[in-house]
Amino acid sequence: MIFEVTSPKLPAPNYFEKRRETMARVCDRKLCIMNKTLLFITSYPTRQCGIATFAQDLVNAMHKTFAGQLKIEICALLEPGVPVVYESPVRYTLNAHNAESCVEMAHTINANPDIDIVCIEHEFGLYGGDYGHHLLGLLSLLDKPFIVRFHTVLPNPDQKCLKTVSLIGALASKVTVMTQTSADILIGTYHLPAEKIVHIPHGTHAHIISDRETVKKRLGLQGKKVLSTFGLLSENKGLETGIRAMKKIAAQFPDAVYLILGKTHPTILAREGERYRERLQDLIKESGLENQVRFVNSYLTLENLLDYLAITDIYLFTSIDPDQAVSGTFVYAMSAGCPVIATSFVQAREMLDESCGFLIDFNNHEQLATAAIKLLGDDALRASMRKQAIEKTRPSIWENVALAHMAMYQDIQREKQVMMPNLPPVYLDHADRLTDEFGMIQFAKFDVPDPSSGYTLDDNARALITMCMYSKYFETNRYVLNLAHKYLNFIGFCQQPDFRFLNYVDVNHQFTGDNEGCNLEDSNGRAVWALGYLMSQYQHLPTSLVKQAYLYIRNCFTWIESLNSPRAIAFAIKGLHYYLQYERSRTVVGLLSKLATRLQKFYTNAHDDQWKWYEPCLTYGNAVLPEAMMMAWMITGKAAYKHIAEQSFEFLCSKTFRERYMKVINNRNWFHQHGVDHSSEGGEQPIEIAYTMFTLQTFYDATANAAYLEKMRIAFSWYLGNNHLRQVIYNPLTYGCYDGLETSSVNQNQGAESTVCYLMARLLMEQWNKQIYVASKNTEARPPLYLSLN
Repeated sequence: MIFEVTSPKLPAPNYFEKRRETMARVCDRKLCIMNKTLLFITSYPTRQCGIATFAQDLVNAMHKTFAGQLKIEICALLEPGVPVVYESPVRYTLNAHNAESCVEMAHTINANPDIDIVCIEHEFGLYGGDYGHHLLGLLSLLDKPFIVRFHTVLPNPDQKCLKTVSLIGALASKVTVMTQTSADILIGTYHLPAEKIVHIPHGTHAHIISDRETVKKRLGLQGKKVLSTFGLLSENKGLETGIRAMKKIAAQFPDAVYLILGKTHPTILAREGERYRERLQDLIKESGLENQVRFVNSYLTLENLLDYLAITDIYLFTSIDPDQAVSGTFVYAMSAGCPVIATSFVQAREMLDESCGFLIDFNNHEQLATAAIKLLGDDALRASMRKQAIEKTRPSIWENVALAHMAMYQDIQREKQVMMPNLPPVYLDHADRLTDEFGMIQFAKFDVPDPSSGYTLDDNARALITMCMYSKYFETNRYVLNLAHKYLNFIGFCQQPDFRFLNYVDVNHQFTGDNEGCNLEDSNGRAVWALGYLMSQYQHLPTSLVKQAYLYIRNCFTWIESLNSPRAIAFAIKGLHYYLQYERSRTVVGLLSKLATRLQKFYTNAHDDQWKWYEPCLTYGNAVLPEAMMMAWMITGKAAYKHIAEQSFEFLCSKTFRERYMKVINNRNWFHQHGVDHSSEGGEQPIEIAYTMFTLQTFYDATANAAYLEKMRIAFSWYLGNNHLRQVIYNPLTYGCYDGLETSSVNQNQGAESTVCYLMARLLMEQWNKQIYVASKNTEARPPLYLSLN
């Protein structure tokens, strides 16, 4: 080692060990959760109907999001005349066409003290009596809070329908619908109070296949332009419209194939057999379309269905029912990225516009053919619509729908403690997907890496820290070390003869002109942070990796003192702080002290009684500044550094933490000292959450104040949907992270910065799990965190 002289200002050799001992002594306490048992009254598989599939998808999403914290039981509605044996989670069955059975079920539910909330899926045909009137016998006797979801809301009801629906709504604690139009009808026509109605969209599956041609080949559709529709067959599907349109479509596109996916509806099959399908087959034969129209006569598994949708070039929705409120088939198709041609039913009017499809009149095959021919002849238009369809439906992926339901349950019983989503597993799949043999690629289009965007030192430095953190919290393995070596080698590639770093590298591994016009101090500071952090984890990493980082960082000592950018200074302080956990050095402490004094001057010159900050504006990476000052105090013991750290971080938190969630500084307009309005939503990036969590962890390490851990919990929950849009920012399908939270949408691209920063934050939660959450005696004083409906 080179720098071996001991400084009298260094902390005692066992400083960091003492901090760990302090954490270990604090009592372990599990997260306080809202233990609930929900009972769903619904049709449920093995029954084959759309509501059964919907209920199963919702229950699966709730289990996945709140596994171990939530118990869900099912009361399955029996299909008249169809014997069936159910397994868990079905605990009860109900013959809803029998009034006495409905009354008995109410008494059974009331007698079970474990059931907290009852959730009822409503469709008129599921319950006996006029307009399902038998359901009122059950609901009027329940002494539990219950929620009713109306899958159909008739806009022009007769008096019996009006009275039945109004009574159901009056008895319910909440009424949920899946379109805004349905909500408006319930308010305006059925006179239900607006505050009782909750609009939660139909859930969707975030399933995207990049290699569509491979799937087409597997399904025997290679070289074909695929139009499709799916669902249980019945006359109200209007499939004749699609078949008649195919005659004109096939004349212009002989390679077009129309797939009709799905079995005949069991109720229709029992009543009249396959007569409807046979009429369709006769129409196909009359039209000479035997080679252009194919039936897939089976009840498809979800996986098979999503594969068919993934290779669909145009999805056709030809329902003839203008009063149909929602369709799971419609939203599933949009979520899979299908341009859609649909008849003008309620949900289509709300979701479909020229950016992602076409609306047509009912039973109008000429309009359908014209729209399909336009789409099939314009690959660029279909690609654009595919992207827009995905973006329109991402707010309604099942994970978001599960969060919305939990918010509704909490709203009913407000006095209870919040149930936060479970921590997702720590998977590196998307980080690996973004990494080639040279390093981590900067951007992605959706979840597909974009090599043309090149590479940056910034991303690879953060990625290196992430791999080191993974090695700290989990067992080191060859896979993780391979990634770490790539990122460290990239840092070495960027280091120049003067030992500074360049940041931007193109797809050909050449430094770009961006390095000439940009201030690279922040990037250089991040490199020092990454190298120092790696060295601090020497106990978990191979010696070869540590030695390589040591060679890179010791050369940085020649220029670190010249840094002038506040964030570059802060990053460098972090790197030096971590370096000192590897070896004690008077030289390094001296460098750190000089940088901290410089950062102190920034604060002294910019702050006043109301503005306790280092600059006249809060911009990006803010949390790193107070963190660096706290680290400087931890190393030097200089009280002024700690005072500034605490004052400035308290000020920052006052601008970014709301009562129930964290609000990141908007990157479109920043937060200016003398600005007028700082309340605008959007412009929030995942990196800010991660940096804030690093700072909270450092402040807890320095002070053992458990309030910082509570803020860590709130900050991380931003990724899981505790934000102003109540949408997950972490992608549970790709294990990546979306690039940003905007005013009314989430940026669907999943680039390096966002994904790596999410992983950093998630790995910090591993440490959080080992530490005090809140001292048990102060449990009652901790304000609950709600995923609010408002």
